[in-house]
Amino acid sequence: MEKINAVITGVGGYVPEYVLSNDELSRMVDTNDEWIMTRIGIKERRLLNEEGLGTSYMARKAVKQVLEKTGTDPLEIDCIIVATSTPDFHFPSTASIVLGRVGMKNAHAIDMQAACCGFLYAMDTAASLIQSGRYKKVVVCGADKMSSAVDYTDRATCPIFGDGAAAVLVEGSTEEYGWMDSHLRTDGLGLPYLCMKAGGSVCPPSHYTIEHRMHFVHQEGKTVFKFAVTNMTDACTRIAERNNLTKENISWVLPHQANVRIIEAVSARLEVEPEKVMMNIQKYGNTSAASLPLALWDYEKQLKKGDNLILTAFGAGFTWGAAYLKWAYDGK
Repeated sequence: MEKINAVITGVGGYVPEYVLSNDELSRMVDTNDEWIMTRIGIKERRLLNEEGLGTSYMARKAVKQVLEKTGTDPLEIDCIIVATSTPDFHFPSTASIVLGRVGMKNAHAIDMQAACCGFLYAMDTAASLIQSGRYKKVVVCGADKMSSAVDYTDRATCPIFGDGAAAVLVEGSTEEYGWMDSHLRTDGLGLPYLCMKAGGSVCPPSHYTIEHRMHFVHQEGKTVFKFAVTNMTDACTRIAERNNLTKENISWVLPHQANVRIIEAVSARLEVEPEKVMMNIQKYGNTSAASLPLALWDYEKQLKKGDNLILTAFGAGFTWGAAYLKWAYDGK
């Protein structure tokens, strides 16, 4: 039996219309455009601010787009995986809501929670499903409404995050393209440094947790920055060495869009030119699990069949990893 590779055959995306600029943010908290651009590299971010809309709304927009672009009937999908840290509800899963709204009646649905690493983890899972030969078409969606978890009185975290969603269709191929290799890790040490303190089973919602603003992102920025740079660069180096990837044959590096200084550190370690680094952080901020696929969506037209991509991310847990993706089609 021929080896089956898992290839991305299309990308869809969605960002909300409302733009929160640095200037507007500076009227809400004590910050300014120069500080945000220098420290983080974000000019603006998109927020889903309509009442009653959550992560599944953005996810289904992205999923519908990728199905339409690839001419895929929702009934052909075998599985949908939604990577998110901001589900619509504790249960049911956000993926099940998307599945129902899109009409994937022959699929099952899974939510995956690996914070900002969610898309990498979900893609690796989808690739394994496809490579098994039992699944023909899997949709992977990264989607987060980070504005629902951000304290807009906290000047340290509120400039960082934005909302968005993007999805890819993953199919099998006997050609040598697709999800070629991955290096994924979790250390379990990150809880004190990056978390949401309340709302789970350890600390359920109460008057106390609400009064003490415990339902928002808590982050110790310096520690997270140090761990992110070290672990992302290490993962990228391992992937590059294992697959004989060098600055000459790497077509694109796609780092998680969390901080421009982290992006620059990772690309410098791989010695790739700035024009080979996918970057849209200035437009969207950190959209968590949506970060990597939104960049693929933005850059899709520039991608060529056979391009070598290294994807890398870092998130709460701590979770981190890198993957080697050989692009399977010319941009469209």
